[in-house]
Amino acid sequence: MFNTMELFFTVLMILNVVTPGLGITPTFNVLQYGAVGDGKTNDSPAFQKAWHDVCQSKSHMSRLIIPATKTFLLKPVTFTGPCKSNYTYIQLSGNIVAPKTKSEYAGFHTNTWLGFSSVNGLIVSGRGTIDAQGSAWWQQPCLGNSSPGTKCRPPSALTLNRCYRFQFKGYTSVNPARSHMTLTSCKNGIISNLRLIAPGTSPNTDGIDISGSRSIQILNSTIATGDDCIAISGGSSLIKISGITCGPGHGISIGSLGISGENDIVEDVHVENCTLTETLTGVRIKTVQGGSGFARRISFEKIRFVRANSPIIIDQFYCPDKVDCQNKTQGVKVSDVTYRGIVGTSLTSEVINLSCDQNVGCSNIVFDRVYISSLVAGQKAFSFCNNAHGTATHTKPALKCLLK
Repeated sequence: MFNTMELFFTVLMILNVVTPGLGITPTFNVLQYGAVGDGKTNDSPAFQKAWHDVCQSKSHMSRLIIPATKTFLLKPVTFTGPCKSNYTYIQLSGNIVAPKTKSEYAGFHTNTWLGFSSVNGLIVSGRGTIDAQGSAWWQQPCLGNSSPGTKCRPPSALTLNRCYRFQFKGYTSVNPARSHMTLTSCKNGIISNLRLIAPGTSPNTDGIDISGSRSIQILNSTIATGDDCIAISGGSSLIKISGITCGPGHGISIGSLGISGENDIVEDVHVENCTLTETLTGVRIKTVQGGSGFARRISFEKIRFVRANSPIIIDQFYCPDKVDCQNKTQGVKVSDVTYRGIVGTSLTSEVINLSCDQNVGCSNIVFDRVYISSLVAGQKAFSFCNNAHGTATHTKPALKCLLK
């Protein structure tokens, strides 16, 4: 299913965009709508006018051009559908930058800088750069739309909400205030060949956050950032992650699940052919005591760790704020998790940590051909389990603590 969908998008773009004479594709250039592209002028009004026309086009595919050699300053803006064309193609050849200061966000909701809502058949492709210039948000609590002295949430660089049949490919995203990309209630999407870059010290700058979404592929991309490279939250299923180079960052995570007693479900997640270098954690599943739901049918295969910290973690006692960290009778059930063909080195001696709670526990945890060594001087790699049930074959360090 996944390979067929990617091939379909590729053929569609060749036929409708690259090859002339195979159909009329209406083209809209933001410069024709008054965009300046000097990196200083607010080009948001021009982009909104261009979006209105491209979205109202009744052709099979309409194309919006963001031309090369130009840098367009945009204030927070959301591009809303549904559009009348079957596919809306944004050719991102130039660069887009956000305001440098928090004060320039005054009067806007700070949840996101660039948003797409209810747009089906969206394709964004090109060699341009999206620069959220988020460093001002990393230092101090934001004050833009909040009451004096209170904190507000920095904006994600790009948010997709209720978007179906989409593809994002080829561009670079740098320095978001928060996440590079957030998917909420989306279906049938491909994200590939992206570069998502931020300093390892930048707080909460996740690469890609996924929640309430289904049938999403993240492929062949480089993510170097200050938090999770990819985080999958409740309501998500049929997620494929392959060919990711992660680091710096906090690895690839499922969760947190069950926050504030929520019922969260994540299932059918497959992570393969990824390299994690000097990440704070590796591949992990994290749930909060008192929640409900399940995380199941999850696999991590052909993963390579290079000087990672805490490479493999299941944590059913996740409590980042260290407040009210009590054991509770209710929890998110973790089951049918496979680790196969995993190798690498760890900067910590505890390379496998399966901390499952005493009431729900973890079941059908499978380790096969997992070899992780410790780089801690004088300390061998070891594993830890608590109420984890499953099997381990050809695994080093041995998982004698895994209950059958």
